[in-house]
Amino acid sequence: MQKLALFSSQCRTATTRGFSTTSSENIVASVLFERLPVVIPKIDPVVYAFQEFSFRWGQQYRRKYPDEVLSKSDARGKGDYQIDYVPAPRITEADKNNDRRSLKRALDRRLYLLLYGNTYGSPAGKPVWHFPEKVYENEETLRKCAESALKSVIGDLSHTYFVGNAPFAHVSMQPAEDSPNLPSFKRFFFKSQVIATNKFKVGKCEDYVWVTKDELIKYFPEQAAYLEKMIIS
Repeated sequence: MQKLALFSSQCRTATTRGFSTTSSENIVASVLFERLPVVIPKIDPVVYAFQEFSFRWGQQYRRKYPDEVLSKSDARGKGDYQIDYVPAPRITEADKNNDRRSLKRALDRRLYLLLYGNTYGSPAGKPVWHFPEKVYENEETLRKCAESALKSVIGDLSHTYFVGNAPFAHVSMQPAEDSPNLPSFKRFFFKSQVIATNKFKVGKCEDYVWVTKDELIKYFPEQAAYLEKMIIS
């Protein structure tokens, strides 16, 4: 995974307000497709120390029960149906092999889908990393355009959930000084989440990765500050 070309390496990013656009400026619906954590994140050592202190402090003033009551409580769960609980490992084979195509990694973090290939606004014939996206044409709403963008990549939206009907962020992309022929456009971001599956058949791209927020930002160093604020995880 050494390909780190940017989806807007030839464009300048400018935050703007409003949804209006001129006839010469296209609108692009982009999808931040995320997998939520599937295991509880490890507790921060400071938080753990505080919880341990709170527990021990409370133990000093807890009610003292008679020994006969406690002995009855200890007898529970020792019948034929007692099961030894063994937690599943947090580190998977995908983690060990750094397999970024797998959803079975970084189980305590959010993962985001990135595609490698041609997209709107990239130099002709030059594949770049980008989010699933589509130029708005004649869809009924911009969200419908975003759904179409994601559907064209994974084929089926039955294991997805779009969060809200409106975009949660947007940027205005202007041509860089050394690439004046590239179009200017506005990119509107929608959020969608993975539901009840751990595998998608991703198509219409040369490559793809599922990455954490920290990993994702490294693919877009020029937009790191904006993405840091846009993605809350």
